[in-house]
Amino acid sequence: MSRTIIVTDSTSDIPPDLAKEYGIEVVPLALMFGDETYRDGVDMTPEEFYERLPRTAQLPTTSQPSPVEYMKVYQGIMARNPGCSILSFHISSGLSGTYQSALLAKSMLEEEGERISVVDSLSASYGFGFMVVHAARLAAQGLEPAAILESAEQLRQSRKLYFLVDTLEYLQKGGRIGKASAFLGTLLNIKPILSIDQEGIIYAVEKVRGRKKAVARMIELFKNDLKGMDTVNAAVGHTAEPESAREFLEELSRHFTVKEKVLTNVGPVVGSHVGNGTLAVFIWPA
Repeated sequence: MSRTIIVTDSTSDIPPDLAKEYGIEVVPLALMFGDETYRDGVDMTPEEFYERLPRTAQLPTTSQPSPVEYMKVYQGIMARNPGCSILSFHISSGLSGTYQSALLAKSMLEEEGERISVVDSLSASYGFGFMVVHAARLAAQGLEPAAILESAEQLRQSRKLYFLVDTLEYLQKGGRIGKASAFLGTLLNIKPILSIDQEGIIYAVEKVRGRKKAVARMIELFKNDLKGMDTVNAAVGHTAEPESAREFLEELSRHFTVKEKVLTNVGPVVGSHVGNGTLAVFIWPA
């Protein structure tokens, strides 16, 4: 029986211990502070990044791995695991060119490319990281690639996610919203609750005044979304502030039976677009 190897990119924000446990190959995106380049999750920790971000006048920029980088990753995996299949999961094509890079790499590999499936997750952060971990668990059980992909897609369609940003400054700097909206939001202590639609695009769900009210509203939204579902899996992504994530998980556990609980950092690449104080919550069926 040939093995199935799971590949993803660093924006999946999978905790390193989980990636190691399931042998998930994580390809880092790049983060640029001026002339300095760092590999996401390799050369700079989330703690270092979120400490530096508020002190930076110019927003760091990000870039996806090139098709050649992905091609080398795939070739290396196939050399080490003769006859294997590769499932490669990536951040939404609506948010990054990473999926396109991986797709080009597959096309560059001729016959070998037939053993590679590249998946557009239509999500970001652990909003697709949980799919990657799920796929890796199924691969470890020896399921065929087609069955793994079908199961991961079912989970993708049923996942719910909301994220709360502390300030609109980074979305404004990144060109996601206008300067006037960002200024007004800061003035009125507006905390936007955002989500990602089934096409993989970020949209505003609601604007709530004050963080405490916004957190309570997120719980309400999940309760509405998950009517009839008592037992769930949940992950909370934070910007190097695990305490806020633990508190949210505890609150969530008062309303649902949470079977699997994951605390994860929102990594530097995703963090450069949302900024410090972000809380991202992902729920999927247990």
